[in-house]
Amino acid sequence: MEGFRYRAIDPQGRPVSGIIDADTPRQARSLLRSQGLLPSKVESVRAPGSPGRSRVRGIAPAELALTTRQLGALLASGLTLEQTLVALIEESPNEKTRHVLSGLKSEISAGHSLATAMDAYTRSFPEFFRALVRAGEESGALPTVLQQLADHLEAREALKQKTGMALLYPALVTLVALAIVAGLVTYVVPQVAQVFQQSHQRLPLLTRALLATSAFLRNAWPWLLMGSLGIAAAARAALQRDLVRLRWHRTLLRLPFVGGLLRAADTARFASTLAILVGGGVPLLTALGSSTRTLGNCALRTAADRAGGRLREGASLAQALAEGRIFPPLLIHLIASGEKSGKLEQMLKRAALLESQSLERRVSIFITLLEPALILCMGGIILLIVLAILMPIIEINQLVR
Repeated sequence: MEGFRYRAIDPQGRPVSGIIDADTPRQARSLLRSQGLLPSKVESVRAPGSPGRSRVRGIAPAELALTTRQLGALLASGLTLEQTLVALIEESPNEKTRHVLSGLKSEISAGHSLATAMDAYTRSFPEFFRALVRAGEESGALPTVLQQLADHLEAREALKQKTGMALLYPALVTLVALAIVAGLVTYVVPQVAQVFQQSHQRLPLLTRALLATSAFLRNAWPWLLMGSLGIAAAARAALQRDLVRLRWHRTLLRLPFVGGLLRAADTARFASTLAILVGGGVPLLTALGSSTRTLGNCALRTAADRAGGRLREGASLAQALAEGRIFPPLLIHLIASGEKSGKLEQMLKRAALLESQSLERRVSIFITLLEPALILCMGGIILLIVLAILMPIIEINQLVR
């Protein structure tokens, strides 16, 4: 959200001016009109050189799914769109959600459609969301479309949470193990090193290597931290370039196990979005363009963009997607079957379900293999540290005897 300086005429005909918070100039004018003011000039008070768009985050995916579900249910009960938005504004505990809904209500009060009003909030409502709402308004089936959208958003969020929770335990195990190793190397080992230095005996190779590693980490950690941050910043800057990012994403897809995970996740999201858009009556070319924006991998997105071009030339969807040889064959065959039988929506839903199940299975296998591997790796490191400390002590005891 940003500030807009305005000049307006109040109901008594007097000129007024001030600053109002809004996401876009159009929304600022709508808010002023809702206050009974007639705006004559609205301009941003943003500092020169600052970005052109607000960087405020939109409605969270889980909150958007809930709001969509409530919006569809209230519209299905017979309330008008404005009455529904008023009820949702009063119901929502989230300030950002209330602000967005208030903006939608102002736009609708000014005579705009719901889809047009949502165009002012691209951070809250994705392109496919707005396209499906527009199709629902045109077909007169907006409540049904909103319920389908809510189902779609909830399924996506559930898959995301399930994957995240599956990866949480290995991440915690890794962090705890690294913290233990760091504590041993930076605190325990230096204390033991003082005892060894007083004994003036030749230390085992493993102990000398551990002492050298400990000294290096304690003395060089600022340089290591700065170097890591520098490498991360350079990598991030390089990935801002389209060609570098495209090559990197292609490389990720070729990796033996990670590539399958990324491909399955993107394909499931792409197929489910395309299915709901096609089922909602959105033209296939428009639906493909909107679904392409949900792809996180640039290589897959480029292939989908090219498929859109082939679709304009008259090719079938299955032929267009198959040319890049990057989408899973299962998806291509199911789309081809759907186009031949006239059941494209059902085949896309089936493809999305199969890819989601494949992703869950791959994640499960990954976690099953990762957990013992982490335990063995960290246990081995701690064992080496303990052995490096105990070996000189054992030698001293043998000399004393």
